[in-house]
Amino acid sequence: MGIDAQIDAYFKPVADNIAEVVFYSIPLTETLDLKLILIWLVLAALFFTVYLGFINFRYFSHALRIVCGKDSDDSKKDGQISSFQALMTSMAATVGLGNIAGVAVAISIGGPGAALWMAVMGFFGMSVKFAEVMCGVKYRKHLDPNRPDEIYGGPMYYIRDAFTNRNIPYLGPLMASVFSIFCMVGALGAAALFQTNQSFQQLLNVTGGAESVIADKGWLFGLFMVVISGVVIIGGIKSIARVSSRIVPFMAAVYIAMALVVLAFHVGDIPAALVTIFTGAFTPEAGLGALFGALLVGVQRASFSNEAGLGSAAVSQSSVRTDNPVEQGFVGMLGPFIDTIVVCSVTAIVIVITGAYETGSGVEGVELTSRAFESVVSWFPYLLAIIVFMFAYSTIIGWYYIGVKGFADLFGQKNWVENIYKIIFCVFIVIGASANLSSVILFTDAMVLAMAVPNLIGLYLLAPEIKRDIRAYMKKLKA
Repeated sequence: MGIDAQIDAYFKPVADNIAEVVFYSIPLTETLDLKLILIWLVLAALFFTVYLGFINFRYFSHALRIVCGKDSDDSKKDGQISSFQALMTSMAATVGLGNIAGVAVAISIGGPGAALWMAVMGFFGMSVKFAEVMCGVKYRKHLDPNRPDEIYGGPMYYIRDAFTNRNIPYLGPLMASVFSIFCMVGALGAAALFQTNQSFQQLLNVTGGAESVIADKGWLFGLFMVVISGVVIIGGIKSIARVSSRIVPFMAAVYIAMALVVLAFHVGDIPAALVTIFTGAFTPEAGLGALFGALLVGVQRASFSNEAGLGSAAVSQSSVRTDNPVEQGFVGMLGPFIDTIVVCSVTAIVIVITGAYETGSGVEGVELTSRAFESVVSWFPYLLAIIVFMFAYSTIIGWYYIGVKGFADLFGQKNWVENIYKIIFCVFIVIGASANLSSVILFTDAMVLAMAVPNLIGLYLLAPEIKRDIRAYMKKLKA
């Protein structure tokens, strides 16, 4: 038994037990289960949308003006990065393989209608993202006297203060530490292991599969990823933000351009494709189970894609240069719109309009998306492999920052503490490219989704405060 198999075997009982709790499901039909963590995320998205007066719709244009710099002058404000860089750093962690493979999985399981429910969940998720980003900025700290410009923010801080301010001082630190544990462990799997593994697999697929010259060179690919990731993460948030603000818009633009080429070849089929998606979302042609299947799969993939409710965006965007938390909250809520409503919807339309989902068998991921693009341009799968690599790379550097802040919250905000996590993170990148650690990835996936439990509890406690701050901000803006 190889080392990776031994590690996997060791983690299997732990991963299975943790996943059984986090992904606990209620059976609806013989083939359909409803995950409680999904209910937790959906209820939060609905609650904050209604409670905050559909802020995601009413102030959408205002959010665009802020991120474009038209409604904000942040040059002399506290913080390390601009609003646009903060948004791109956050999106570096969310715009990833879920936008390519996750959408394909949703359609192959729930049919074309799942795509519409993904977009709907993305819309409601904007309100949760607003709340967590706003609180992340409001409760951020300067904790290291040797690095006065370094900012620490995220759910671990507003959770702690939310309980303390309500005379529950002992529960706050406990809940914050639980979040930090989920955060630092989850980042190792969600980014270092999974993203590296999947980008290597796609590269392997387009270079010959088992016969490829790199078939047994996963460790070498891992070292390459360590080098290109390390030169960015060593520089901290400013370096990560600088790279993210360039790579995220570029890779999204190239991907959407590829999609537009496909749509141009099928321009006459666009109305029929949209009808197919809407029909699949609302008409239970294959029974009520099929309707609920499309809805639940779509909502689940959207939740996993844009991470609304997990608190990851609050960590990434807390370093923004601003003196108004509400302002950055508006910017933060654009994340689910771009990630899910735009990029994921583009993927869905390409898959449906080409009919690629009709020729597949079983659950498919990136191979379904690749087949859809290949049906129009034969060399698009090679370009898609590059896009997948860029998506994975951006997710790695984005989630590194989230993980290291959780690690620092637990073990101290010092340079040497962060350097230890950098080493651990880089080791996991090499392991991810060269090993098959399905149980480890299941364990860390459960950790990532578990972040939503303490995070949303903290947001519910802060909800009245969030609403008051919005009213004060809008009153000041109108004046």
